[in-house]
Amino acid sequence: MKKKLVTWKYPAILLLGIGISNIGDWIYFLSLNLIVLDMTGSPLAVSGLYIIKSLATLFSNFWAGSMIDRLNKRKLMVFLDLFRATFIAILPFFSSIALIYMIVLIINMASSIFGPTSMTYITKLIPQEQRKQFNSLHSLVTSGAFLLGPAVAGLLFLMGTPIFAIYINAVALFISGMITLGMPDVEKGAFVPSASNRLSLEIIKKDWSVVAQYSSRNRYVMMIYFLFNGVMVIMASAVDSLEATFAKEVLLLSDSEYGFLVTIAGAGIAVGAFINAFLVKKIETSLLIGLGSVLVSAGYLIYAFSSSFFVAAIGFFLLAFFIAYANTGFLTFYQNNISVDVMGRIGSVYSLIQAILVIIVTSIMGIIAQNGSIQTVVIIGVLLMMILSITLCTLCFLPSKRLLYQSASVETKGL
Repeated sequence: MKKKLVTWKYPAILLLGIGISNIGDWIYFLSLNLIVLDMTGSPLAVSGLYIIKSLATLFSNFWAGSMIDRLNKRKLMVFLDLFRATFIAILPFFSSIALIYMIVLIINMASSIFGPTSMTYITKLIPQEQRKQFNSLHSLVTSGAFLLGPAVAGLLFLMGTPIFAIYINAVALFISGMITLGMPDVEKGAFVPSASNRLSLEIIKKDWSVVAQYSSRNRYVMMIYFLFNGVMVIMASAVDSLEATFAKEVLLLSDSEYGFLVTIAGAGIAVGAFINAFLVKKIETSLLIGLGSVLVSAGYLIYAFSSSFFVAAIGFFLLAFFIAYANTGFLTFYQNNISVDVMGRIGSVYSLIQAILVIIVTSIMGIIAQNGSIQTVVIIGVLLMMILSITLCTLCFLPSKRLLYQSASVETKGL
């Protein structure tokens, strides 16, 4: 028992930092929306914040991977936390919407870099045999933040203003950075800066070539990556972008009924993540990814064909419930089969491609919905999602690929 407690000491501390950071992110997200709306009175100005998030990924991820794989991950994570805390703290001092957008872009660029950095650090820190359990707890923490974040934000709004809540988020990021600073340095003595690995256009081009070569040698792994993100990120984002309009114009829900529908989804995420944390050791990784993504798509399918609040609520709960299972399986597969030497570059480059596809697919669906039937567009999008998830599930159960879901065999290939 003592050995188990020692083994889980740092993962538990890391989960605490992730939880604090995620709750802070929700507070920041909701507060910023209110601040911009109060300043401009324009819903379009608020929508601009969502566009900035995608632009941040486009501006940062084509070069970020080259930096991530050459720097100490723990130190970079601490720097990014403190960097974001500083810029969030100075955000309320700006009264120009253009300057606020610029600061928000800088903050989101730092967040885009933080994602693949933390993924690489977690993979190095967590032993392979603990990754599935850690990822299930990670899903539980993030789903808890999904529920607690808005609740804490609402409480802070009652106690003060959105600006006060912004400062609380800056403090949360500072605390997260201090927690990370106390974590083990898994790369101590590695990645010594030199003239040969300074960031340059030549280095970036070389690293994109490395990603292309690595992807070519590991086609199956990258196919699973693309299919999973095609279902859970690209198509889900496109369908979700029409969610509010669908609820109002197809289901004819009031604002309060729509809010309750979102709450049901939040409950589904929390319940699913909680049960997943207990069952995850008994479920194969291939089953988590394959069947998990199919059941998420099934929930979307029920929602797409619904004509009442009750049926839509069933769909929302089902899709939200199985998100934790699918994500846990995918994260475990990703960590076990992508070499940590290139993980920063792989994560950054593929996130960039993913962001471009999200913008394209979301725009296409939005334009078609504007000129046609919203429910028809949502149904087509969800059917495509189901086709991708069934394809993903089929590939996950190929007998010849079974070892990839049990060991880090690809990771040994290196560069």
